Parts: sequence; C-alpha cells; structure tokens
Amino acid sequence: MSKVMRSLGIFGIGGKGATALSAQRPEVLRRKTIANNARLMIAASMVLMPLAMWALIGKSALGFALACVGLTGGMLSLALYHRGRHDDAALAQVVSIIGAGVVLTLVDSRLADMGLTVTLMGPILAALLADKTIRLWSWLSVGGVLLFGAIGSWLSVPTDAALANEAMIAGTFAFGVAVALVAHTTHTINAGYVVHDKAQINTYRHLVDNVQDTVLSFSAEGDILSASPSAEALFGSPRYQLSSASLGERIHVMDRPAYLTAFADANYAGRSRTIEVRMRRDDPHGARGLPLFIWVEVRFSPLKEQTGNGRFEVTALMRDITERKDAEASMAEAKRSAEEALQAKSRFLATIGHELRTPLNAVVGFSEMMTTGIGGELSPTHREYAGLIHQSGKHLLDVVGMLLDMSRIEAGKFEIITARFQPDEIVPACFAMVESMAKGRSITLLAEIEPDLPSLLADERACRQILINLLSNAIKFSHEGDTVTLVVKRQGQSLSFAVRDQGIGMAPVALERIGEPFFQAQDGLNRQYEGTGLGLSIVKGLAELHGGTLRAMSEIGAGTTMTVLLPINGPATKLEETVAVLPLHRETASTPKTSWQNEKRKAQ
Repeated sequence: MSKVMRSLGIFGIGGKGATALSAQRPEVLRRKTIANNARLMIAASMVLMPLAMWALIGKSALGFALACVGLTGGMLSLALYHRGRHDDAALAQVVSIIGAGVVLTLVDSRLADMGLTVTLMGPILAALLADKTIRLWSWLSVGGVLLFGAIGSWLSVPTDAALANEAMIAGTFAFGVAVALVAHTTHTINAGYVVHDKAQINTYRHLVDNVQDTVLSFSAEGDILSASPSAEALFGSPRYQLSSASLGERIHVMDRPAYLTAFADANYAGRSRTIEVRMRRDDPHGARGLPLFIWVEVRFSPLKEQTGNGRFEVTALMRDITERKDAEASMAEAKRSAEEALQAKSRFLATIGHELRTPLNAVVGFSEMMTTGIGGELSPTHREYAGLIHQSGKHLLDVVGMLLDMSRIEAGKFEIITARFQPDEIVPACFAMVESMAKGRSITLLAEIEPDLPSLLADERACRQILINLLSNAIKFSHEGDTVTLVVKRQGQSLSFAVRDQGIGMAPVALERIGEPFFQAQDGLNRQYEGTGLGLSIVKGLAELHGGTLRAMSEIGAGTTMTVLLPINGPATKLEETVAVLPLHRETASTPKTSWQNEKRKAQ
C-alpha cells in the first residue's frame, strides 16, 4: 500500500487536481481505471440483480436495493466518463460504495461493523482516484456512519434475525465488489508507476548516452560510479580506465586545489559549484602519443538525498571549452596590441609635434620679419613669397597644435581648469578669430544668445577652442554669401552651443562617424576642401572631458548644425545647484515622433 500511496503524485492527486497532467500517460491510465471500474460495478450489479429480484419476491428488498445502488452508480459514472467529466465519474463510484455501507447500517445498526467495513472502501478508492476535496468528504462520511452505528448499538434497537442474515449475505457481496474495485485500481496504479519510472530511467539514460557533454556520477565516498560515452572523446581513453585517482592525475597541478575544493563543497556541504580547470587528454592514435591539456568547465551538483554518513552523491557535468578559452586569449591579445598601437601613435604624434613646432616657429617668425621689412626692403615678388611662407607656416603650426591636443586627449593628459564665466562673453572673441576667414568668403556671422544665461563652470580656453573649431568648419563648408549662426541657450541642466550653416551638408553615413580622428567626408586625393579631420574629434574630446556631448544634424545640400552640450556646473553636475528639470510629458517608445523639419534630416 505504501508503494501505491507513494505513486499517487503521478496522477495529479494532492490538491492540484487531475487535469494538470491530462496529457501524460499516468492521467490516461487513471481515466481508463475509472472507466473499467464503472463497467465492473455494472457487471457485478447485473449478476446480483436476478438473485435480488428472487429475494424481492420473498419480501426481502435489501439485496435489490444494493444492486440498484451499484447499477445506478456504475451507469452514472460511465456516462460522466464519456462526457469527459472524469473527476465526477470517480466521485460517483465513491458515493456508490459509501451509499451501500449506509444502506447496510440503516437496516440493522447492530450490523454497523459490516456497513462500516463497506464504507471504508470509499475513502480508499477516493485516495487512489480523486482529489483532496473528495477524499476529505469521504472520510467525513465514514465518521457519520460510525456515529450512527454507535448510537444504534447504544439504544439497543431490536432487529429481525432473518433480516440480519440477509444483510450479512448482501453486505459480504457488496464488500467483495468494493474490494474488487480497489484491487483493480491499485493494480493499474502500480502498473502506471512502473511504466512511469521506466520511462524516466530510459529518458535519463538516453540523455546521458547522447549528450555531448560528459556526465560523471560519484558516490558519497568520491568513487566514480558511471561515466557517459562522451567521456572517451573528452579524455582520449576508454571509460573503464577512469577512476577517481586517474581523474585526479589528469587535472593540471595548478588547478587541483580548485577542483578538490569545489568537489568538497558539493560532497560535504551539498552546494553546486562550477569551475574551469585544465585536464589532460590522451592521444592514443597520435604518432608520438603526447598528451594535450584542454580547458574543461566542470559543474558539480549534489543529489538531494543525503547518505547515512552525512555526505552527498555528486554528479559532474564536464564540457570542453578550449575553443572559447582560445578565443578569449586571442581577444585579450588583440586588445593589448591595439592599446600598444594607440599608445605608440600618441607618442609619435606628441614627438613629431614637438619636433616640428620649433623649426616652424622660426619659419613663421623670420617670414613675418621679411614681410615687415626689418631685414631690408623686398621686391614685390619677394614680399609675396614671404607672405605665402608666413601663411603656410601658420597653417602648419595650427596642424601641429591640433595633433598635440589630440594626442593629449587620447592619452588622458589634457587637463582642464574649470572656472565660472559668462558664456556670452567668449562669443565676440571667437568671432574675431574667424572674422578674416569669413570675410574672405563673404560669409555673415550671426549670434543668437538667450538672455539671462547662467554662468558656466568650465575651462574657458577649451570652450573658446570648441567654438572656434565649430565656426571654422561651418565657414569652410559654406557657400560664398551664406550665413553662419551661433545659438547659445540653456537646455535643461546643460548649456547648448549650436553652430548652424547653410553649406554642403553631410550624408547619414558620414554623420555616424562624426568625431573620429582624421575622418573627412571627402577623403579622396581630389577632395575639394582642405583639412586634417581633427577639428571635430578635438571638439568631441573636449566636450567629453567636461561631461558633455557632441551632436550633429545635417542634410545634403541644406546645411549642418553641430551642437555641443556642456553641464552648467561642470563635469560633476550638482542638482541642488542647477535645479532639477521636471519632465512634464514623456513619450512612450512606441509613439512616433512628429518631425518639424524635413524628413530627410538625420540626427546623432
């Protein structure tokens, strides 16, 4: 019986109902059992019916009543089964058995022992086929029958001896039918339990035999109990040669402490552990037969049931991760090489910049002296040549300066000195620096500055360089007679410097690469515009040093807007000083944004 009760879980009995496992084989067996029980009740009642009717002619109705109870319960249970109401069908069978016991108890309270015996079969059948509610109800019915019989025996109700004999015969037959139902149900449940266990064992065995990872089973004492076939491919040796000692010898000597610690945690403490160790793989078919160490990921999992000595059996899942480790090593090496190349480039730029600056200063200085006539009057042709030398030297000095700034930013050695200043005060000075360049192309410079701007905590020199680079780029890529506009305004907790031109614009592909060193939209040998491609990368680097961002919005043929956002309170913004901005409305991700400009305009 304990085996039967232990197997009830596979039928969904235990408070969750039987319908939860309707698609599984145990539930199918339970339903077939209910149907067979109903047919058995009908058959037994039909066999009893002729004898009951013969007794009824002799004015003995007890057998006829029991036969009617059995026949009615069996037919009702079978009908409910065919309608798919399997729990109700099981309930009808339990009610029939308890009802037969109640009838026997009502006939003669002194024969309550026979009625109680039949009634007890109802809860047993309910425990095998029904849910928690029906089981509870059936046991309450047994209590009621027992109470009724006790009251009848205490009152010593007189009874007829002939009726008592008839009740004994009919009760014995009813008890036999109830026992047959319970026996049939028990046999079917045992068969389902065995089939279920065998299916699970076969499934587990098939999984272990066909899984690519190696599965090892260890006893509580640490001995290897079994190994999956994939162990031969992992270790390069037959499975029968594996043992705890040989497995320990295969582990790299540097990884043995970690392996033993992880196994002890699973074996003694019952904790799952995952480690990565190096293990030796034999090569019996190789020309030299040299061993090879591979990386193996090992996961130790203790079994739930603890043995008598307080230790756990352990299952180990081993996976070859050599390729992953090689890939990680390759990535680490590639990262190291890239970092070294970046450092070498920065050192080269810094070195070549310093080496070029000294002679260029001499070239610029002496050419300026020649143009001013300090060394004597020059002919117009020589004066023109000296001017070109001076102009080219200044251009080279600007390039060298940008190279040095870029190298310092990439190396993290560009220091910013922050101080409070009014952002509108640096605009005239920046306009003056690019005024000659703008006049040479007949470009108008406009400034739109929001009134009452807060003071900005930033490096004033770096901010001037940001604006000069943005204005120079806008002037260079504008058409003659265009207008370049500088807009300065507050945007939340940041200050926005936006330079808008009406020039050639950029394609979306070029926008994605804005800020890359030495990148130019026109990078061919026949490009129309000169430059090194360092201006925007320096702007982006200086903005990021302040904790800000560089954004670009452009359309081919319609112009470009470059925007730099700098925190008002410097790199570490303090909300108590800036005043937090309360978002009044936030659009959901799925809400399409309305474009107020041309749909072709792209932003980054």
